[in-house]
Amino acid sequence: MSAAPIRSVLVCGASGFVGRRVVRALREAGLSVTAGDSRTQDFQRDLSPEVWLPRVTGFDAVVNAVGLLRDTPRRRLEAVHHEAPAALFEACARAGVARVIQISANGVAHSPTRYATTKRAADEALLRLRAQGRLDATVLRPSIVFGRGGASAALFMNLARLPLLVLPRAAVQARVQPVAVQDVAQAVLRLVQDGGPELVTAVGPRALSLSAFIGELRRQHGHAPARVLPLPDAPSRWSARLGDLVSAQPWSSEALALLEQDNIGDAAAFERVLGRPAVPIERFVEAAWASGE
Repeated sequence: MSAAPIRSVLVCGASGFVGRRVVRALREAGLSVTAGDSRTQDFQRDLSPEVWLPRVTGFDAVVNAVGLLRDTPRRRLEAVHHEAPAALFEACARAGVARVIQISANGVAHSPTRYATTKRAADEALLRLRAQGRLDATVLRPSIVFGRGGASAALFMNLARLPLLVLPRAAVQARVQPVAVQDVAQAVLRLVQDGGPELVTAVGPRALSLSAFIGELRRQHGHAPARVLPLPDAPSRWSARLGDLVSAQPWSSEALALLEQDNIGDAAAFERVLGRPAVPIERFVEAAWASGE
């Protein structure tokens, strides 16, 4: 594993919510960044290392920030989350790329959803290359990422405006540990520059239920607490199936299944990687709009 300084970085998924912030953080740190997006990279079809090899040759580091909420008619989770990233990682190993960061998701380790199993398969492919000593790699698994421009953040902000919250029972019971998008980007920068452990869980300072998180966003808007009405399991599943029909929005059967388990981690361990305290949930709205994105 190389100790040479990292100067040039390829960011795949650079036009996405997290990818844009990663590119910004890397460039502000003085690194040379090439922003890869769907115009230059097709994670649906670029499934062999031979396709990726000329694209990654010459880079010191590669960050994969490509993600998909669920299958769509044009993009399939298996290709986008697993097959293309695995080919990308193998090409990085062959090309002598010193360091690779895979942005995955917290909670994928044990979830049976297609979202989780495809993400997990790519994570495991990368960590095998690390175990073989072929490259330095870290899998970064964020909890719910909050920031301006994020689809989930927009959903939570809209829910925070409602005086009555009708939420799936799982959202009332399960705990999450939301993390600010700028902290995820800063962690990627630190991992690119310095390396790190094979797995890093990116979480905010405090764990709470999703309903309490929405309530906290509501408080930051100056609103009184909302009334929360837990939706029984059967209607929750029906609403999620309706969401399955609209691929552009985040609510779906996959999202419901992920909500049914805690999505938390070690905040102190993440702050050691981050090199500073993470943005507290109580400042999420202020920090998101102050960031300029």
